[in-house]
Amino acid sequence: MNPDNVRIVLLGTTHPGNIGSAARAMKTMGLSRLHLVAPRHYPDPRAQATAGHAADVLSAACVHDDLAAALHDTRLVLGLTARARRLAADALDARRGALQIAEASRAYPVALLFGREDSGLTNAQLSCCHGVVHIPANPVYPVLNLAAAVQIVCYELFLASGCLEGKWQKPPPAAAVPLAPMAELESFYGHLQRIMQVSGYSRHRPDGLLMRRLRRLFNRARPERAELNLLRGILTAIERRLG
Repeated sequence: MNPDNVRIVLLGTTHPGNIGSAARAMKTMGLSRLHLVAPRHYPDPRAQATAGHAADVLSAACVHDDLAAALHDTRLVLGLTARARRLAADALDARRGALQIAEASRAYPVALLFGREDSGLTNAQLSCCHGVVHIPANPVYPVLNLAAAVQIVCYELFLASGCLEGKWQKPPPAAAVPLAPMAELESFYGHLQRIMQVSGYSRHRPDGLLMRRLRRLFNRARPERAELNLLRGILTAIERRLG
């Protein structure tokens, strides 16, 4: 695993104490790349107080106005969810999700997304993910604090990396797979939606539902950059024919 390629992304965090606690959870497991998307209160002294000795992780956190900016160069994105979603990909448990992230991070930037404390990730935010991760818990009360969820996932990443003695294992170099970055995938989705509208295909279909289904399909396929360019070329040819 390359910890510098592992990004923990917190979306719309409402309590700054959870940001500091998440930073602390990350540092105890050797991670440092914290990204915040539209936090309600940040910077805030309450975040500093709960970060403890992870003030360096907190001070280096990147703050973004929107999710696209936080994910623009990532190649694998997994979202944490506490409940089943009809259009979401099959959920991985935290251990299998960590194995995927740890392996992929050897070649390119990856991200784990955590939603707001009270509502989690929205369907629109999950549609930006290649897969979802679920932390098994007591079905009578399966509620986890945000920072606790971050701690569990970071611990599983620590195990997945083989760092049982406190040092990052240095795996043999992994061949970089030219997967399409999220920014290019988003551009493709916009192009695809435009073609469906111009062609009349989406005229009598719920546009939002249709795009969520298509996002699920392509996120599951994880197209390479060359494959995405091929699809964009096809869409451009159709666009020209339609005038």
